[in-house]
Amino acid sequence: MTQVAETTTAQQAAQQIEGFRSNVRKLRDEIARVIVGHEEIVEGVVIALLSGGHVLLEGVPGLGKTMMVKTLAEAIDLTFSRVQFTPDLMPADILGTNVLVEEESGRRHFEFQRGPIFAHIVLADEINRATPKTQSALLETMQEQTVTVSKTTYQLPQPFFVLATQNPLEMEGTYPLPEAQLDRFFFKLRVDFPSADALHTILDRTTSQQHIHAKKVLGGPELLELRSLVRQVPVARSVQDFAVRILVGTHPDADKAAKALGSKVEKADKNDLVRRFVRYGGSPRGAQALLLGAKVLALLDGRFAVSCADVAKVARPALRHRLILNFEGQAEGVSTDDIIGSILAKTPEALPGGARS
Repeated sequence: MTQVAETTTAQQAAQQIEGFRSNVRKLRDEIARVIVGHEEIVEGVVIALLSGGHVLLEGVPGLGKTMMVKTLAEAIDLTFSRVQFTPDLMPADILGTNVLVEEESGRRHFEFQRGPIFAHIVLADEINRATPKTQSALLETMQEQTVTVSKTTYQLPQPFFVLATQNPLEMEGTYPLPEAQLDRFFFKLRVDFPSADALHTILDRTTSQQHIHAKKVLGGPELLELRSLVRQVPVARSVQDFAVRILVGTHPDADKAAKALGSKVEKADKNDLVRRFVRYGGSPRGAQALLLGAKVLALLDGRFAVSCADVAKVARPALRHRLILNFEGQAEGVSTDDIIGSILAKTPEALPGGARS
């Protein structure tokens, strides 16, 4: 009986994994009908969507960041709203505000007018063109998925997903995002300039009479089921230790960070680049992003178990925005991706002798 039950459970898991891969394949194929190239960016957005996190897309204007978000919204049967961030945008323009309403009887009362944040998929376009005060309006919504106005808390619709685009900080009229808000983004993805072949395809599509739009291929209840399956993927303690050691390695004072996390980091694991150029390392949210992103990769690969390679693959998008460089690092133009690469190179998948971190 036990062997039969195990066989049935294995078959059910295989069916769930195949259904997961089929749904994700349909979504990615539909996005690819509209968006040319950017396969890695699309994969990162889909991983974050399935993990229940938010995404920050960075790139110069004209690379298709906004079009990518709109295409994703078209492919999923959920409500969508777009907020164009400008220097004069106020928090109430995003969250909503109480307005005075007059009834037919002549009586007046305050009624909450919901802002554009009350949608399943929210595009925060050019988020770093608004002031830090307005940027911080998203802190509660991205973490607790609620909005509090005048001591009253309102629940946001589920699933809730924020996709923000930003221009490089070197561009005129931009404000850096607060560290607390950066930490609330699951992934930060860098959108690069397309290849020559991709440019030809883009020109063919955008300079002709043909207009391509994505079709609905996934619904809200289906998306919530996919997210639930991601949470069910088991993670071995050794793989979780690997993620913890990567996170600890991002801190210039690794011993102190390891002690706070109940971990051990040998002196040999300390990284000169981190100690020299990093002011603050990643928070525990970074480790959460590592494991959840790795779970999605495992399912997409047809596995119901996470490997260290899955964790390493999502390390850069999960941590690059969580490393705060010091003055020397900023002055020398050090890339956080290079620092993370150095951490990965110096972090073994297993500790000597099978010891736990």
